[in-house]
Amino acid sequence: MEENQIPSQPEENVNFESRIDLKPLQESIQAIKEELNTVIVGQHKMIDQLLVAILSNGHVLLEGVPGVAKTITAKLLAKTLSIGFSRIQFTPDLMPSDILGTSVFDLKKSEFEFKKGPVFSNLILIDEINRAPAKTQAALFEVMEERQITIDGTTYAMTAPFLVIATQNPIEQEGTYRLPEAQLDRFLFKINIDYPKLEEEITILQKEHALLSDNKLSNIKTLLTAEDIKQFQVVVKQVLVEPNLLEYIAKLVVNTRENGFLYLGASPRASIAILNAAKGFAALRGRDFVTPEDIKEAAIPVLQHRVIVTPEREMEGITSKEIIQQIIESIEIPR
Repeated sequence: MEENQIPSQPEENVNFESRIDLKPLQESIQAIKEELNTVIVGQHKMIDQLLVAILSNGHVLLEGVPGVAKTITAKLLAKTLSIGFSRIQFTPDLMPSDILGTSVFDLKKSEFEFKKGPVFSNLILIDEINRAPAKTQAALFEVMEERQITIDGTTYAMTAPFLVIATQNPIEQEGTYRLPEAQLDRFLFKINIDYPKLEEEITILQKEHALLSDNKLSNIKTLLTAEDIKQFQVVVKQVLVEPNLLEYIAKLVVNTRENGFLYLGASPRASIAILNAAKGFAALRGRDFVTPEDIKEAAIPVLQHRVIVTPEREMEGITSKEIIQQIIESIEIPR
């Protein structure tokens, strides 16, 4: 019996190696990490999550106090990618047409011509997304979900890849407009950025002092093209997920709807987001199959902005992140 089992093991390994070639993806991701780490100190988890979002074709909301490198990280990431980049500063007087574009009357042709707005790019950095009023935020609904916009009855498709990275400050409330649930639900991840540790703060000062007059972005290499990104996104879609892990994802999400500490649970879009993000984390780790750890790693950044804590628990200081962590710990891990 044991003799029959010995030769079968190498065959399984051969199949595992040949199913999906993740080597180009891993080498490219590692090269991007190294480029980002020349400027960004620490924040390894945030960088991993940003890269997974790109691989999973999802949008990201970066939340943190001013000065923790939200904007510079997005700009650095864009510099490593040979794709279109557009930065939009959201302000209280910003109009939807300032983002999407507008129809302008052409006197020579005696007809209206559509002038595209800054959203027509590949990687869009929206700085301080909660600074613009609700009508401007709502202008992003269609383009974030369907990768297209409709103006004057004409639909314009975005060029792939199309990714939005938005930033917001969670502390300051004056002059801000809270993002509605429908808007938050369109972000694959909400990433909370914390203050650096003491050692990291010292390293930041040392790097800044050594720069002198040099620009932080000047030495960053361009590593990936739009075609590379699209190809990697296709590869990530092929990552294997066992049926019992699909059931595990469903249990996590359904539990948010039944949890007494949550006023609003997560939607089926959240289940799909966990699935896609877990595949991204697996590929990032060099595996062509998802493990429960990948799902657990994806759950908090996917769910924390999609659920609402009950007012009573919120007054007690309990956060959505803590509740989701409790849910993860309460559900049995599939074997």
